[in-house]
This record gives sequence, structure tokens and C-alpha cells, in this order.
Amino acid sequence: MGGLAQILAEKGHQVSGSDHQFYPPMSGQLEALGVEMIQGYDTVNLPDADLFVIGNALSRGNSSVEHILNAKLPFTSGPQMLGEMIKDKTVIAVAGTHGKTSTAFMLCEIFQHQDMDIGYLVGGVSQSLELSARLGSTNLFVIEADEYDSAFFDKRSKFIHYHPDTFIINNIEFDHADIFSDLSDILKQFHHAVRTVPGEGNILIHADGDNISELLEMGCWSNTHQIGTKETIELDLTNKMLNFKEETFNLESLPFYGTHNYQNALMAIYAAFLNGVQPKDSFAALQNFQGVKRRFEKIYEDHNITIIDDFAHHPTAIASTIAAAQDHFDGNILGIIELGSNTMSGGFHGTNLHKSANSLDGTFWLNLSGSEGEGHEFTSVNALLNNLKDTLDGFDVILIMSNKDSKKISEPLIELIKKK
Repeated sequence: MGGLAQILAEKGHQVSGSDHQFYPPMSGQLEALGVEMIQGYDTVNLPDADLFVIGNALSRGNSSVEHILNAKLPFTSGPQMLGEMIKDKTVIAVAGTHGKTSTAFMLCEIFQHQDMDIGYLVGGVSQSLELSARLGSTNLFVIEADEYDSAFFDKRSKFIHYHPDTFIINNIEFDHADIFSDLSDILKQFHHAVRTVPGEGNILIHADGDNISELLEMGCWSNTHQIGTKETIELDLTNKMLNFKEETFNLESLPFYGTHNYQNALMAIYAAFLNGVQPKDSFAALQNFQGVKRRFEKIYEDHNITIIDDFAHHPTAIASTIAAAQDHFDGNILGIIELGSNTMSGGFHGTNLHKSANSLDGTFWLNLSGSEGEGHEFTSVNALLNNLKDTLDGFDVILIMSNKDSKKISEPLIELIKKK
């Protein structure tokens, strides 16, 4: 919603928005664009507007929603509005359970390196880009395509509105247990999106992607590219090389690491190739990639300890982040993992969730949902920090993994370290 507000402001519209709270980095971007930020949903503060865009976090019973419905005011969903705005553009949509934000920002880096003023909307903040969304002046638009539902009145996944010409599916796993009952529900939504890709369009999948073959067996009418094969573009992790036909590129020259990031880069490079950029130019662009905030972001370092902030909130993502840390850092690694999503706190991942962190030297689990978790889960940040302060000296790296506001953990943790 913040990204959509940026695009509307760029087009010259007067934009305001309501939320329970606003916090960096998005709040700073919106303030710079002159977007009025209204705290809470009291109808007294609801401005007159030509159109109300209702985010999928709101449901019936919200005071603003009820007022809009009772007064028969015009409203739409964010994805539907965005879909209308980009319907005449060439759209590259990046979907999947993991890696959407990083892959999308890598594509932005590649195209901007070619001096292309592309449009984009990505659900995060890149270190390389001033904003997280722009309409752009060229015909190309890159979007992070989420499978979460569009609004309380439109239970289709967001990406059904985007009609991509290039549809990237990084992976598909069970997630969002609050709206999907099982994996087949998720596959059904992905297949709705597959149906919207033109016959001359492209669908990119990883050759070894889980559940992808089942998706495509439901029907596919577009050009399909299996990424990670000799026929497309290949990742050689043994020799740390990327192979494209007769060309080879050294992965160790990239400013990021971890198999999951290399796979994201592979996907971005090939998608750019299908849209006119040669792999050697894409690889050169990614050597300048400064990463994405809260995606393995180093937020503190002294001579004793390093703190990394990461958005991981699924067993696969947690395991990938840990593997990248263990590959990059020497010494003992502690994980602080918040059960921030409904799927995590509801126990829908079963034993896989806690097993995903087994290789760490220590793990602290934080569950603020109010639901009854396991005995080793802390139910407040203070309780976690009180237990942590006596064991800090045994660790060289701390990984904070949360899809919520991680500053409630990182800021007091950094203060604790400084006092020690």
C-alpha cells in the first residue's frame, strides 16, 4: 500500500493513508512525498476522497470500512487499482513463497544499470533505490507478486490483477494458513495467475522447485523456462560459477552470498535476458547490488559480535538464512526467531519450524501472539532479553529473524550489548 501511494503521488494525485502505526523506512519515504499519514481508523479523521483504496489487512468491523460501505463511497483494492495502472505496460511479476523481494530488486538493479527508467513496486526497501515504487517512463514494470488475498471483498490472490508478460515462480510452499487451508488452495491461486499469462509470454521456474510440476500439470499455455539447466542458465555451486551457454561468471565477485541469493540472481538474470538484457550486463549490474533492508542486513558490529536482521518467517527461509550465515561467518551463531506470522504462531509448520534452526549454536523463540506456544518460547521481549544477557558472551553472531517490526528486538539488544 505504501508503494502504491508513492506511484499515485508520482502521478500527481493527493494521497493520504490510515494505519495503526507508521514506521521506517516506509514512513520516511511517504513523508518525503507529501503523503499524509493518519494514525488509526477513527472516521472523524477520514478525509473526503474521490476513491478509497482498502488494504487487505482491513476487514468488516473496521470503523473506516463500515463508514465507506454505509455512505456508499467509491472504493477498490490496491492490487486492482495497480493492475489498471499497469495494464498497458510489459509486466515482469515475481511470485513464490520465498525470494520475491530480493529477486524483484535485482531485476530493478539490472534494468536501471542499462539506464532504463522502469516502473516497479516491491514490498521492501532496497539499499540501491531511493524509493520502493515508481511508475517510470518506460514500458517495463517489475512487480513483487504476492499470493495473499486482495481485500476483504476480493479473496483472489493479488497477482491475479497484474496480467504479467513474464511470470517468475521462485517456489511454492504452504504458507498463510489464515487464508489457505492447504497447499492445493495455494496451487489453485497460482494457476489462476498462470492462466493470465499470454501464449507469447514467459513463465520461469526453478528446475528443482517443489510443487511446480504439479502446478504446470494443471495446464500451461505460455513459454516455460526451467532455470538451473544447461538449456537456460546454470548454477555451479561447487566451483562458485554461473554458466550461460559459453559464458561463465564468478559468483564470488558478487556482493552477496548464500545459495538462495544465487538462485534469485539466476532467475533475475534470465528474466532480464528474455526482456533484452545480455547476461554479462546483468551480472555486471549485480556486482553493484547493495541488498535489501531486512534481508540479511548487518545492523550492528563491534569487535566481539555482529547482528544480522532478516525477514525469514518460514522453515525453508529460516534454514536458508542460517546456511548463508554459517557459510559466511566463523564462530558461534545465535538465532532469535519471532513467530510473527499466523502460520508460525498457529503451529501449522509442525516440527519443521523448530527443526529448521537445529544447526544453530543457540536459539531463542519469541511468541507475542497470545497463543499458547511451546515451553521454550518467550512471550515478551523483556523475558527474552533477561535470559539472553547472561549468555551473550558465548556468541559471535546474532541472527534476528522476524516478519514483524524487528526493532523492538534489535534496539534493546544493541543497548544491552553496549552496556556489557
